[in-house]
Amino acid sequence: MLRPMADIVVVAPDSARSGASLSISAHTPVRNKLIRKEEAHDGLGSLTVWACSGTPDDCVKMAFENLVPCRPDLVIGGINHGDNCAVNAHYSGTVGIAIEGTIKSVPSIAFSSGRLAADADFSAMKPYILQIVNHVLENGLPYGTLLNVNAGDFDEFKGIRICKMGLGEWKEEWQESVHPHGWHYFWIAGYYAPNAPDDEETDTWAFKNGYVAITPLKLDLTDYDMLKSLKSLGK
Repeated sequence: MLRPMADIVVVAPDSARSGASLSISAHTPVRNKLIRKEEAHDGLGSLTVWACSGTPDDCVKMAFENLVPCRPDLVIGGINHGDNCAVNAHYSGTVGIAIEGTIKSVPSIAFSSGRLAADADFSAMKPYILQIVNHVLENGLPYGTLLNVNAGDFDEFKGIRICKMGLGEWKEEWQESVHPHGWHYFWIAGYYAPNAPDDEETDTWAFKNGYVAITPLKLDLTDYDMLKSLKSLGK
């Protein structure tokens, strides 16, 4: 989608890393494999694709230090298969990519879709992705801020909504099974339950109701109200 706009370097995990968040391969060697390299031509920017054996966060670190010839103008995670709305952003490797890019002071965006199939058609998202990317390239993002963008499983969208992060939790998270040899094991599963499913200001509501949800997130997790109330403990 973005190749007409820029030279693209893709550094992606060589297999699925769902739920990797900001994990890094602290105890495992990481390998890179060049998959594809094309020069710019016919109105398209150049394209270089690397497969990395590490986590999504490893990919960003590797790109900056070893694989990208110059400092990028933008870091993009995704398009992810499955949403990263609400507190699910904390688990997401796709959002983790954007967080790492933001840590490195480069404007960063995470894109996720409600379409789960491996060959999912993301074309309905294209005009919105181009609009969002153009906006960020032209205007930048404040230091320490990234964008988490989620679009549901729709052929057409009603437009863009700027949203707050929804809150909620996962229920019945573990599914128990019995191995043929007799021992018990668990698969992580469950379902997400939003605290306020009818709150139209949340990304979860916008995602489910046909909008492209944009949620600005910050690196700084400090609770400044609590910071003030705890000052007395430091005296």
